[in-house]
Amino acid sequence: MVTLLSDAYTEQRRNLIHPDKAADTYPAGDMEIETGNTTYLTVADSNGNMVSLIQSIYSEFASGMVPDGLGFVLRNRGQMFNVQDRGHANALEPGKRPFHTIIPAFITKDGKPWVSFGLMGGAVQPQGHAQIIVNVVDFGMNLQEAGDAPRMRHTGSSQPTGSKMTNGGTLYLESGIPPETLRELRKKGHRIGFGVGMFGGYQAIGIDLENKVYSGASESRKDGQAAGY
Repeated sequence: MVTLLSDAYTEQRRNLIHPDKAADTYPAGDMEIETGNTTYLTVADSNGNMVSLIQSIYSEFASGMVPDGLGFVLRNRGQMFNVQDRGHANALEPGKRPFHTIIPAFITKDGKPWVSFGLMGGAVQPQGHAQIIVNVVDFGMNLQEAGDAPRMRHTGSSQPTGSKMTNGGTLYLESGIPPETLRELRKKGHRIGFGVGMFGGYQAIGIDLENKVYSGASESRKDGQAAGY
């Protein structure tokens, strides 16, 4: 983890990106590490406590096993391990966590809680999280604006399970992206696609500590609700 967060590793990965040309492939980093629905929720109380929670059993009915008397299904994300190559970085080993995208998010500002949020939807999760943060931090959007803004989703990337990207994959875009932007992306070699229902589900709570006020946001693309008390 220290290596992944280091400036040197970040610079190494950044140098692989060429702003004027789409890539056909991106090699995995030194620490190399695909169906189901996910639930995300965030809550806050009057004392300023905030929780960011995401839950997924992975595929439909997951493992199919329910512990006696407990009423929930055990997940089956262990199938994301590599079980063919014992020397693989993602090989099944005792005490090891499987590859997954369950990443509830939390942003602090000046060392204090600021935004508790999450964006579910399989491989769009890390991509969507980054887009929400860019919308809020760099573009100054409020939490609802950040969630309503058009999203992007890249598919066809290399996976720790063994598949490799060789043709650059496909960049799917929501409506609302300017035609000029689409032309520029195609000129750089990006394969552009369009879709519906593949851009995730977002929920968020923000806190203004100075005025002691919460704000909430909910996904406009699917079921969700922002509620206060």
